Amino acid sequence: MVFPEPRRVVDVDALKALTHPLRVSLLNHLVSVGPRTASECADEVGSSASNCSWHLRQLARFGFVERVDATDARERPWRATEVGFDFGGFDEDPAVRTQQDALAALQLNEDNRLVQRFLDRQHELPREWLEASAFHGYALNVTAEELGGLLGIVDDLLRPYLVPVREDVPEGAAPVHFGIRAFLR
Repeated sequence: MVFPEPRRVVDVDALKALTHPLRVSLLNHLVSVGPRTASECADEVGSSASNCSWHLRQLARFGFVERVDATDARERPWRATEVGFDFGGFDEDPAVRTQQDALAALQLNEDNRLVQRFLDRQHELPREWLEASAFHGYALNVTAEELGGLLGIVDDLLRPYLVPVREDVPEGAAPVHFGIRAFLR
């Protein structure tokens, strides 16, 4: 089965629209758990529903999120428009590179926020989830080509489990954060 690729974003205006911590959190949340209302997002990202609603509308202007039909008439949920987003990196255009660098910093902050929230709430989690969780770091000795190949293999392994595409979700499954960082030391 072929799974959709993340949407590649290198337009400087679209990147600028993303370089806000709340927008990064909102987009990551919607990609991770599927459609949610602004109120549900607010609980997750630590903001107000009205603030989340405003930022979700800004993300919608650039096609990152969209409204979906609701089950009730009160509030319509938002959803991410893609299975994920690739913001590129290290572009030769200084304007694009500046936004990519800012977005990378925000994404690292978001990853750290998620790790800290996990650590703060670990006493509330079932033992099986604690034992399945991991913080690994590896020192590899590879060429640039080998590193790219390894990342491709890992991506291929993970893609069938992405929240937006997995159809055979077993009982007891839950969204997890899985981050990869690979760079020259």
